[in-house]
Amino acid sequence: MAGFTEAGLVKKLSDLNPSAASIQTLSLWLIHHRKHHQNIVKTWFKELLKAHDPKKLTFMYLANDVIQNSKKKGPEFGKEFGNVLRKSFEAVGASGDAKTIKSLGRILDIWEERGVYEKTMISEFRKALCKFLNEHDTPPKKKHKPEIVKPAPTSVDARIASMYSPVIEKKRKHSETEVEVEGKKEVHITLSPRTPAGDPPEPEELIKALKDLENEASADVEVRERIAKLPSEVSEVGLLSRLQDKSAAEKLATQVNDAVTLLTTYNARLSKEMEQRKSVQNMLRDFLQAQQDLLEQAERRLEEFNDKLQKVNALRAELRSHLKNLPDLTQLPDVTGGLAPLPSAGDLFSPH
Repeated sequence: MAGFTEAGLVKKLSDLNPSAASIQTLSLWLIHHRKHHQNIVKTWFKELLKAHDPKKLTFMYLANDVIQNSKKKGPEFGKEFGNVLRKSFEAVGASGDAKTIKSLGRILDIWEERGVYEKTMISEFRKALCKFLNEHDTPPKKKHKPEIVKPAPTSVDARIASMYSPVIEKKRKHSETEVEVEGKKEVHITLSPRTPAGDPPEPEELIKALKDLENEASADVEVRERIAKLPSEVSEVGLLSRLQDKSAAEKLATQVNDAVTLLTTYNARLSKEMEQRKSVQNMLRDFLQAQQDLLEQAERRLEEFNDKLQKVNALRAELRSHLKNLPDLTQLPDVTGGLAPLPSAGDLFSPH
């Protein structure tokens, strides 16, 4: 997964489009780089203000996706976006039409229902969103109730899914999962790709962790040889009977103490290595899962663009067929010298 740079984020934001695949892919990338949340939100807000009016709504959809899907990993994005959302809603409200305002109003309804932000903050967001609209255009605040769909109620995710491009509707049957919430079964629609349980590491971090394992205790040949060369007397109680005098016993005691120190230190290093290996194992799992998520996103986008390519090819074939049926202008009479003069009224009505 590519490392984070501000220039790379600007490029990704400029390529962002309203399709669910585009929003979800960039959302996953941003959540992966959440340690840069301050720069991410700062750049997002700057590019939002510069974006064309229709694209501002897509920026808000992206923010919503990141805020909601990053909650399990930590509050960083929620808090950071909270600092600029009022001005963001104000910017979109100043340039958006009633339909755009209504779409963003649905997001605010869901945030309030889910407790994403405090009600006082959401109230401020509503005021910023609607301050430029005429009174009759102001979207009323609605209290959403679960939509009853037999045999199970529809999740809130189903309502917000309608705000994305029609691709969501096309893929809906593949992203629905039935879960039990407080004793009730609900159908949830996944808006963003499933993220792994841990925070996926940067490739550089993973490479460094793997290289560090090469220098751990199990690879320390020198210490292992010292342990292998320890005399048998330090570990076999039955050999104590061979001691003939106090001097030999004191010598053996010194050897035993040295062996204990050596083995205790080495065992501590091995325990630390085991923890590091478990950590690297988790890093590999999370990294592979993140790559799998990106692969699934890429496959969905490939399928989407293949469909578009087929439509374009069909249109091109139809256009070629239409062109073949048009008359050949080269076969028309040559009129470069001018047409014969039209007869006058006298010529038309004079007797012959």
